[in-house]
Amino acid sequence: MDIRNSQYTSIEQMTGQLLHNRKTTIEKPKTESALSFKELFETKQQQGLEEKTEISLKFSKHANQRLESRNIDLSGDVLQRLEDGARKAQQKGIKESLVMIDNMAFIVNVSSSTVVTAVDENENKVFTNIDGAVIA
Repeated sequence: MDIRNSQYTSIEQMTGQLLHNRKTTIEKPKTESALSFKELFETKQQQGLEEKTEISLKFSKHANQRLESRNIDLSGDVLQRLEDGARKAQQKGIKESLVMIDNMAFIVNVSSSTVVTAVDENENKVFTNIDGAVIA
């Protein structure tokens, strides 16, 4: 039986068709409007940073009690520095941050933008359950 004249396709013909189809599906022409992965990644990353730069801190009940009992005054400058510290922690991906300002320390839950507690220079300075620190 002569395969060349039969109704069946030869192995060589199938291989040729497979290779031809593979080239057309793998090698897609790149258009000018298509972004590279790096360009797309950098664009999305920048958009994410822009969305996350706005932060407005809240104070937990515990933090308010600590501020009052320790006579810690949060002037406008200190509050601004605390927000800046929380923003820097957020940009670095920190979830629970120690933010130090002068002789005061604050634990900030960055994901919820909440000050959890406040410590002044007269208190014990052992901090646990944080994954980063910012000196503002």
